[in-house]
Amino acid sequence: MRLASFPSDDLVVDLRSLSDDDLLRRLAELLRRSRRSESELIAHIGEVDQRRLYAREAVPSMFEYCTDILHLSEHEAYLRITVARAARTCPLLLAMLADGRHHLSGVAKLVPHLTDANREDLLARAVHKSKREICELVAELAPRADVPALIRKQPEPRAASSLVSPAAAPASATLELGPDRVPTSAVPPSVRAAVVQPLAPARYMVQFTASAAFRAKLQRLQALMRHSVRDGDLASIIEAAVTEKLQRLEARRFARTSAPRKTLAKANTMASSSRYIPAAVRRIVHARDGGRCRYVDDDGRRCRARERLEFHHLEGHARGGDRSPENMRLMCRAHNVHLAEKEYGRDLMAKYRRPT
Repeated sequence: MRLASFPSDDLVVDLRSLSDDDLLRRLAELLRRSRRSESELIAHIGEVDQRRLYAREAVPSMFEYCTDILHLSEHEAYLRITVARAARTCPLLLAMLADGRHHLSGVAKLVPHLTDANREDLLARAVHKSKREICELVAELAPRADVPALIRKQPEPRAASSLVSPAAAPASATLELGPDRVPTSAVPPSVRAAVVQPLAPARYMVQFTASAAFRAKLQRLQALMRHSVRDGDLASIIEAAVTEKLQRLEARRFARTSAPRKTLAKANTMASSSRYIPAAVRRIVHARDGGRCRYVDDDGRRCRARERLEFHHLEGHARGGDRSPENMRLMCRAHNVHLAEKEYGRDLMAKYRRPT
């Protein structure tokens, strides 16, 4: 079957002809329209749900109307119905979705905890927060007990043909609306992602699948650390191991140490053909920039990246810039490349760019 054609080629050509500024402006406008449309969609779903108009179709619930008639995914249906029902008593939710102060996933997390008393304060605290940050806020509102340390053997992954699909599940297993009731495809344990989930303020559940070799190393480490961690608590042992590894990496990368061999006064910070940055300079720059990318955009927003940090010369190294702390900034890889392209041009930097 041949799908209906869409003028995608013309769209691509049109987009490639835009300047960088025009492209960003059009993207921002499309996002504003999308948010307004999403808010209107949720409002309509809420009204159809309230009138029970789904009963006019061959479906028994609003959830199945969304999945079978509107062809939304199970997760899309769950999020929109959850927010639509909450918006009946709190229309502010729709306005905050429309103007971008909140996103759908975050609001769905907050809905079970909204009350008449905390509604305004809670929604205000969650403005422009990521889903992860909202999960931490929810953990503050409804803290859960610490989970016990546990090591257990995972079952062997089953063949793909043996996995039960949602369609093959009995009809009685599908109930109306609930994050744990939405049918999802079974995923072999070997491909499950690690989980870091907030339980309470400053308390997290960390869960991942490890190899037999990791378990053996952990047991050896438990035995060696019995003098300092007498009960063999896994969390304490892993935290100690991570802390030591972190100290070593930061010492090597950013020269962080409690007993530096050279001070800034003794370091050679003059311009040089070498790209080596003295340890004293790396130490000062890392502390001053807070171990975070220093890039700030035209609206005053600072990049939050802490991964793949590099040392950037304000006065370019190729132009004779020195290696003093005043001339150095921490930048993530993306912004270091961006600034280099602005200074030297994209074509030139493309010749020297390392694979990302």
